Amino acid sequence: VAILAPPSCSKFLSYLTGWMTVIGYQANIASVAFLSGTMIQGLLILNYPDYDSQRWHGTLLFYAVLILSLVINTYLARLLPKIEAVVLVVHVIGFFCILIPLVYLAPRGSVKDVFATFANDGGWSSNGLAFFVGLSTSMYSFVAEEIETASTVIPRSMLASVALNGVLGLGMLIAALFCLGDKELALDSRTGFPFIEVFLNATGTNGAASVMPLLAHDGNNRANPYEASILIAAFVFATVGYLATASRMTWAFARERGLPGSALLGKVEPRTLLPLWSIGLSTLISLLLALIHIGSTQAFSALISVIIAGYYSAFSLSAGVLLHKRLTTPSEHMFYGPYQLGRAGVPIIILSLVYSIIGIFFSFWPANVDVTPLTMNYSIMVFGGVTIFCMVFWVVYGRKVYTGPILEIMPI
Repeated sequence: VAILAPPSCSKFLSYLTGWMTVIGYQANIASVAFLSGTMIQGLLILNYPDYDSQRWHGTLLFYAVLILSLVINTYLARLLPKIEAVVLVVHVIGFFCILIPLVYLAPRGSVKDVFATFANDGGWSSNGLAFFVGLSTSMYSFVAEEIETASTVIPRSMLASVALNGVLGLGMLIAALFCLGDKELALDSRTGFPFIEVFLNATGTNGAASVMPLLAHDGNNRANPYEASILIAAFVFATVGYLATASRMTWAFARERGLPGSALLGKVEPRTLLPLWSIGLSTLISLLLALIHIGSTQAFSALISVIIAGYYSAFSLSAGVLLHKRLTTPSEHMFYGPYQLGRAGVPIIILSLVYSIIGIFFSFWPANVDVTPLTMNYSIMVFGGVTIFCMVFWVVYGRKVYTGPILEIMPI
């Protein structure tokens, strides 16, 4: 953004992009840790009928996942690349360990139910509006920072990620829809997670539903406490990865003096070479956000919308300045990277901007047309409040000290 934007607004737009990215990643840590903790709580509900579930229990499990992520990102940071490599293998193997038993054991629905049935359960005036309200659940993005030879590594990583996870995700989605069973029963699952109910319907036992990939249970239909679901493990280690990425995003932006307290947040601990202050701040933000769950699960779930708004706002700013550059600069004066889209570049940028703006707009909508204080989507308040704060910080202090992206030249 800083390179492509007009000089008159380059500094401000790069500052705003940095804030949107930081907002998205900080919300992502809390969201994934929340899902991990509440999934574990869902298994407790499934396996222990006498368990009296409370929201603060889920918050404590949330804290446990977050503290584990903190330990791995600090004391075990040197092992993080190896851990992520192992998780990648588990991710792929786990796909087949879940898919095969699910398809083999579960009762299957009809092709019409999967491909020709549209459910407007939110009570919206048309299926088209219901489609756009639900669109945000499938939106995600790819953000990178501090990558050597980024012009080649990032595009390859994006394509590989989309190819791998796109194929696996589509296959799992189709299988899950065919094996859904009673939709209302799944949606009303007392565990809070429909997929657990689908697994239970497929296997017929609590233990097997709890450890679907291993199909292990004891004689009391209770899950072996020493085994863990691959799905939950995937979310736990996703929290580890997001904490690592979010803290480094925060550190990089603080290094450019774009955040309050940049003098501390931009430091790297000399012994470990880790941005410990940024890691600590990212953890603290999630710990505080977790308290929202005690009051209202719906309010906390709004963080998912904040993730979409943050990521796609940052992308829209980047795509917008790129579009402006393409339309106002002669082709012979453009400096292209190793990959070019030629004449298709401008239409693709326009389509991506339209998609992003639609996604941002509808991410703030509630799931149902009949809104109550408990079902209201409060993400617009959270996102708007942080945006106003960053604007005020810019006017009062940020514009005086923000340096913009720092170019580092490695010695040969």
